[in-house]
Amino acid sequence: MSEPLLSVEDLHVRFNTEGGVVHAVDGVSFDLARGEILAVVGESGCGKSVTAQTIMGLTRTTNAEHEGSVRFRDRELLTAPNSELRKVRGAEIAMIFQDPMTSLNPVHRIGDQIVEQILAHEELPEPEARKRAVELLDRVGIPQARERMRSYPHEFSGGMRQRVMIAMALSCGPEVLIADEPTTALDVTIQAQILERIRELRETEDAGVILVTHDLGVVADIADRILVMYAGRIVEQGTLDEIFYDPQHPYTWGLLGSITRIDRERPERLPAIAGLPPSLADRPEGCHFRPRCPHEFDKCPEKPPLEPRGGAAGHCDRCWLSPEEKRAKRMVQGQIGLGSKGAVA
Repeated sequence: MSEPLLSVEDLHVRFNTEGGVVHAVDGVSFDLARGEILAVVGESGCGKSVTAQTIMGLTRTTNAEHEGSVRFRDRELLTAPNSELRKVRGAEIAMIFQDPMTSLNPVHRIGDQIVEQILAHEELPEPEARKRAVELLDRVGIPQARERMRSYPHEFSGGMRQRVMIAMALSCGPEVLIADEPTTALDVTIQAQILERIRELRETEDAGVILVTHDLGVVADIADRILVMYAGRIVEQGTLDEIFYDPQHPYTWGLLGSITRIDRERPERLPAIAGLPPSLADRPEGCHFRPRCPHEFDKCPEKPPLEPRGGAAGHCDRCWLSPEEKRAKRMVQGQIGLGSKGAVA
């Protein structure tokens, strides 16, 4: 196999707060290949965005502690000086932030903000940078792109601001794109257009994409592999088919079970995962999911490793139940995956 484009190894991120030490990311490891779309899913507060921001070097605050490794090609980013990270951000690794209204500068015109990024990373005359900015806005579907270059962020709708963020992210042809909830609060038509732009980047630039989201419908449409995170840890990882057709962790069952199924009778009420995610400053011992898990047993207070438990080597989960026990319990509660491949998942 070729070397991964981006490799995260045993990443830990802690924040020292008045309420205690918040373990936002707890031993996360994954690789991203060229041309791959990797989805990171889970409830709010599970560590998805902190993981993404740490890759970009955006969690370097005075109360933060980091351990592990983040390697981009042959460079270590976790301990790289800020001067080196500034050369990487935007040019080689770009990020679409969750809230474009707070990510764009409200007192500067849209066009100026895109041009500023291009000029910061490339030695181009300003007219050439402006021409590229217009082309990028047109490419992401902003009508009358040349005229809208002079608009301010508040003059755009939420969907159009998100397209501006995508244009800015694509402005220097990055090798890695991190998209943090890029379709949140957008209608399905705009969602489809944004996902199409992400596919174009993968296909034209052979870029790797990390898609951070809680929308499993978006994941099913675009992802190649999936990481399921809970309370700062990866609890399951595998290909799209492995996660959707043969989920192994009870938390993944809960996420998939909350999706409306068009091939089944409409329920009176959608199933929900009982309880709330734990405070990352006071996590349960062992399996962090056990206080909410209906299948807890005497081994759960021990920390389960993330490892294959039968099946494909790349399909790993963090649960002490055996594959046979999981299959039986999913059958009882009706969690048989989302597949139609001729066999019960």
